[in-house]
Amino acid sequence: MELGIGIGWRPEIAAEVEALSGIDWVEAVAENLCADHLPDSLVRLRERGVTVVPHGVALGLGGADRPDPDRLAALAARAELLGAPLVTEHIAFVRAGGPLTASPRLEAGHLLPVPRTWDALDVLCENVRIAQDSLPVPLALENIAALITWPGEELTEGQFLAELVERTGVRLLIDVANLHTNHVNLGQDPAKALDELPVEAIAYVHVAGGVEKNGVWHDTHAHPVSGPVLDVLAELRSRVDPPGVLLERDDAFPPGAELAGELDAIRATLRRAAPSDGPGPDRTAGPGAVPASHATAGGEARTAAPAPVSAATRDRTAVAQTALLSALVAGTPAPEGFDHRRLRVQSRALAAKRADVVAKVAPELPEILGDGYRAAFLAYAGSRPMSGGYRRDALDFAEHVLIAGGPADPAARRRLTYWWQDRSGSRPPRRTTRLVRAARAVLVGK
Repeated sequence: MELGIGIGWRPEIAAEVEALSGIDWVEAVAENLCADHLPDSLVRLRERGVTVVPHGVALGLGGADRPDPDRLAALAARAELLGAPLVTEHIAFVRAGGPLTASPRLEAGHLLPVPRTWDALDVLCENVRIAQDSLPVPLALENIAALITWPGEELTEGQFLAELVERTGVRLLIDVANLHTNHVNLGQDPAKALDELPVEAIAYVHVAGGVEKNGVWHDTHAHPVSGPVLDVLAELRSRVDPPGVLLERDDAFPPGAELAGELDAIRATLRRAAPSDGPGPDRTAGPGAVPASHATAGGEARTAAPAPVSAATRDRTAVAQTALLSALVAGTPAPEGFDHRRLRVQSRALAAKRADVVAKVAPELPEILGDGYRAAFLAYAGSRPMSGGYRRDALDFAEHVLIAGGPADPAARRRLTYWWQDRSGSRPPRRTTRLVRAARAVLVGK
C-alpha cells in the first residue's frame, strides 16, 4: 500500500494534526500508547481512513541482549490495536550492562549507535529475526543520528544497511535528517550512503528539523526542517519514489499553519526531485513488501536460517557497549579510541534530555523546585545513571533531593515529600488520602 504524506502524531498537537489537510497517515510512538485503549484523536483519524503506524523507541535491537519478550509483545499488541500495515524501530542500542557483563543495568534514555562491525551486524541480524518472528506485521528499521562514532568500524553506513537487508529481509525507514546529522558531525556523505543502501527496501522516510551549535548538529525535532535536510530528501527522491514521507516534530510545537507549511515544502521537494524520464520504480507492493529473494509463500521476510550468534560475540558486544554507556552516564573513563570531546558532548546531551523528559512525565517537580530544578537534576544525573524508565528516574531524583536535605524552602520540601510518597508506594494512595494531602499542600503553601 502507498502511505503518502504523513506527520508524527503527538498528544500536544493532536488537534492540529486532525485539522491538517492532505494527511494520508500518521505515526505514533508505540510506548506512549496504552495497549488496550487509543486516544480519541487517533480513533477519529482511523475512522477517517488515516493509517496509523506504531513507532517503537525502546527495543534496543542493536544491543547485546536478545530482545525482551515483553517489549516485543507490547509492540505487537499496539500494531494489532491500530490495524497497522507495519511497525518500525531503530538500529540502535538503548541499554547495556546486566547479566552478560555481571554489572548494573544502565539505561541511555536515548538511541545510541551500534558499531558498524561484523560482530555487531551478526548480533543485530539475529535480534531482528527474533523480532520478526514475534510481530504480526512486517518490521522496518530506522538509521539514527549520531554525535559519536566507534573506532575500528569495518563497514560504511550504506554497506551495513545493505547487509542487514540482505540477511533478514527487513525493510528500511530512512531518516534524511539523520543522514544530514551524520554528515555534519561525522563527515559521512549522504549521497554515498544512498548509493550503497538498497533503496528498493525503503518502507518510508522521516524528515525532521535540528540546529547546529559549535559545529555539532543536534537532531532536536524541535526546529523547522532546514534546507540541507530537504536537499538530502531530494537526493533520495532522485533515486527512488518512497512509499511514504513523514514530518516529525517532538517539541517546541508550532501552530498548525507552520506544520502545514513544512509539509508543503516536503511535497514541493519531492515534486522537483522526481526524475523526468519516467514514473520511477514499481512500488505497488507497498511498505510491507519484501524483496522477492526474501519472501516466503506468506509474504514474510526470511532468509536461510544462519548459525546462532556465538556467546563470545554477544559477550564482546556487551562489554564494548557497557564501557561506552558507562562513560556517557556514569563518568567512567572513556573507552580507547573514542573522541573524548564528542563523548562529553554526548554525555551532556543525554543528561539534558533526561532533565527535559522527567519534567514532562513529572511536571510537578519543576513546579515544586522552581528555577533550581534543572541545575539540581543535572547534578543528580552526573552521579546517578538511569536504571529504569523516566518515571522511575523522576522518583529517584525526588528521593535524592529529599535525602540531601532539599529543597531549602520548608513548604516546597513538604510538597516534594507528599509527591514522592504518593507515587513510590506499592499501590496508589486512596482517594481520601490524596484529598487530605492536597489540602495539606495548599495550607502549607500559604
